[in-house]
Formats: sequence, C-alpha cells, structure tokens
Amino acid sequence: MKDLFKIQAEISKPLASARRLEIIYALGQRERSVAELTTILDLPKPNVSQHLAALRASGLVTTRRSGVSILYSIANLKINQACELMREVMIEQFEDNRRLMNELGKRGKK
Repeated sequence: MKDLFKIQAEISKPLASARRLEIIYALGQRERSVAELTTILDLPKPNVSQHLAALRASGLVTTRRSGVSILYSIANLKINQACELMREVMIEQFEDNRRLMNELGKRGKK
C-alpha cells in the first residue's frame, strides 16, 4: 500500500493549484482548446498552457488533434468526481463552522 500512497501523492500534486482545479472543472463539462480555456478562465495563453502541460504530464488530462486545434479532456471521469467530492466536503465544513460561529455568537449575547 505504501507504493500506492506514493503514487497517489504524486498524482495529487498538480491538484494543489486553484487554476488547475478550475481547468479540470471546465474540462469536466466537455473537451476544450487552450483558446477556449483562456477565455473561460481569463488567463493568458502561456499560463493556461503551462497548467495543461502539468496536468497532462501527470496523466490527468489527455489531448486529441482536431484540425489545427489540440483539444484537452479529462483522462478519467473519476478525476472530476473526486474534485467534486472534495468541494462538497469543503462546503459541509464551511457550513459546520458557520453554524458553530452562529451558536457561539448566540451564547455570547446571553
């Protein structure tokens, strides 16, 4: 199992970037070109290309040529599901913290 955890850690490294997570989210909807991602994310093309290269090197995204364009897509739909699950966990934690803060606020007013 230790080797499996090492591989998981390596694959997870590119996911430690908010921009890359945005790219994964955008690609989860459908395959896209660098130009489309540049517009959607409002980032310069070199920046998007750099992030895509890191995601591709880690095997998280794949490419295919369509005419003169290179289209990027998620390599495995479970990647998107894992990212979505993590967002759900964060939302639940934020909601729990908000409830706790509200409860503490009510106690402080007594």
